[in-house]
Amino acid sequence: MDQEISFGEFFQKWMKEQNQYLTELISTAKGGNNMVAEALMKRVMEHYEHYYKVKSRWVEKDTLGILSPSWISSFEDAFLWLGGWRPTMAFHLLYSKSGLQLEGRLLDLIHGLSTGDLADLSSHQVIKIDTLQRGVVKQEKEITEKMAKYQETIADPSMVELSHMATKFKMGTSGGGGQNDGELNMVEEELKLALATKECGLKEVVKMADELRLETLKQIIGILTLTQRVHFLIAAAELHLRIHEWGLKRDSDQR
Repeated sequence: MDQEISFGEFFQKWMKEQNQYLTELISTAKGGNNMVAEALMKRVMEHYEHYYKVKSRWVEKDTLGILSPSWISSFEDAFLWLGGWRPTMAFHLLYSKSGLQLEGRLLDLIHGLSTGDLADLSSHQVIKIDTLQRGVVKQEKEITEKMAKYQETIADPSMVELSHMATKFKMGTSGGGGQNDGELNMVEEELKLALATKECGLKEVVKMADELRLETLKQIIGILTLTQRVHFLIAAAELHLRIHEWGLKRDSDQR
């Protein structure tokens, strides 16, 4: 079914499901048992995995559309990194939520009471998170540099020559009438092929970025305790849903 609709329609459907999962996560955080929480964690992570599986298919079909999504707000678009969120943002989210929960439960921690949430990260967890973050920063930088190098190929000798030839024939500087039209068509066919080749290169970079996004999420989840996972995924869903909502409202207000 997901293949029969546009990615934009799939995205809207996925966001509605994320909102439903957010309600369940909040309910679980207030007092769900471990079995319920474990089952919910499994479904939420499968939901994220499904998103990237469908997105991967659409990257194959329409890489440029994924890189310039029409289904999100202009505000969200300004903060995108290769068609999605920066993997390193997950760490900023984790530490921001941890700090806020720490402030709210400082007295409990002072009295030696365990909060169980992200305010209660152990030194061992912090070390593992820091190590993971360093690795993700390195991978993110490598992908960014790969994209930058690939973007530079738009001005390589073959593209410059093709654009020159197309201009030459369009302006009729070579003369020749029908022959000129034939040569122009040939150049435009070569240009189409060149652009298609450029788009294929973009697919590889976007897929690398998405793989890092999903793997980063999985690795963070693997470091956290069950209760901490619930709180982290609540924060992730809240941020994603509210920014999308605020961005759409801003676009609507400016029309």
